[in-house]
Amino acid sequence: MKRKTGHVHAGLRRRVGADAVAKSQVCSGRSTRRAFLLAAGAWLTLAKAGVTLAQPKQAPIVIGWLLVQSRETAGHWLAAFKEGLAALGWKEGSQIVIEERWANGQYDRLPSLAEDLAAKKPALIVAAPSQSVAAAKKAAPQTPIVHATGSDPVAAGFAASLARPGGMITGLSNVATDITEKHLELLLAAVPRLKRIGFLTDSRNVNRVLLMKAAERSVAQRSVEARFAEVARPDEIEPAISRLAKEGAQALIVFASPLFNVERQRIVKLALAHRWAVIGPQREFAEAGALLSYGADTSANFRRAAYYVDRILKGAKPGDLPMEQPTKLELVVNAKTAKALGLSISPEILLRADQVIE
Repeated sequence: MKRKTGHVHAGLRRRVGADAVAKSQVCSGRSTRRAFLLAAGAWLTLAKAGVTLAQPKQAPIVIGWLLVQSRETAGHWLAAFKEGLAALGWKEGSQIVIEERWANGQYDRLPSLAEDLAAKKPALIVAAPSQSVAAAKKAAPQTPIVHATGSDPVAAGFAASLARPGGMITGLSNVATDITEKHLELLLAAVPRLKRIGFLTDSRNVNRVLLMKAAERSVAQRSVEARFAEVARPDEIEPAISRLAKEGAQALIVFASPLFNVERQRIVKLALAHRWAVIGPQREFAEAGALLSYGADTSANFRRAAYYVDRILKGAKPGDLPMEQPTKLELVVNAKTAKALGLSISPEILLRADQVIE
């Protein structure tokens, strides 16, 4: 019997061909699905990236800065404050911006500067000294304020107590009313022969009465006479010093005052023209040529003010943050001035000095 091999082979080829086509179609389908899934994944990735890129960049936090002083005379305090912020991880420009306002020693400018600052809607305001704090408080009563340095904040009405300030103000004090009593003691230790001391006071200082009482207590304990001269504006400084000279003053004690800090170079120059030994409340006075300075390290206060800013920006209420007093008071002696005045500084003073300017 003859086999129909040709037909069998033809049918086999047809089946094999059909199987190959089917297999090819299956593979093609799988490739298509795989390509679709890959494309979909890539699309989702790009979509997510697009969403991320579309999100607006968070604006930096605005910190207000209000000082009676000028940037020229107190710029190093701003630098110390920025150092403190950087140490706590805050990046200027990307995370925070500082809106600076400086009154250049003119108290009358503070209200308008504070209003201008309040219009910027700062998260908080760093202010110093008391006059600046008062202006900021009035212009922005609901804005936290960091009292960076200044006289007694409780006496000024900014805090209920140092431990529990309450309200919207916290920060640091420079204990000016406490150190005023020490100024006469240190001056007499450096120049024992003095009998008549001139005191330069700022009539617009909110703590003027407390400073005057501290000076009077110190004078009452010693065999010296006091002569007081008050000023309210820069142009009154030279006439005031001239009056003290006519009254026989032999040396000068400068009260804590933002006005006097701004004008320290001129005050020291005028006093040295009368060959007076001068003591001021901040190291900047000794650096300007005063014989002595004694008081809180103001730069350290501003550096520490960054801690309060950090806490408030992270949610702390200013009224719950205890106010601090400086833990260290520094005595600076200008040996160059002593030599110019023909004075020999006692070993006692030199041993107590934190710094001697040669």
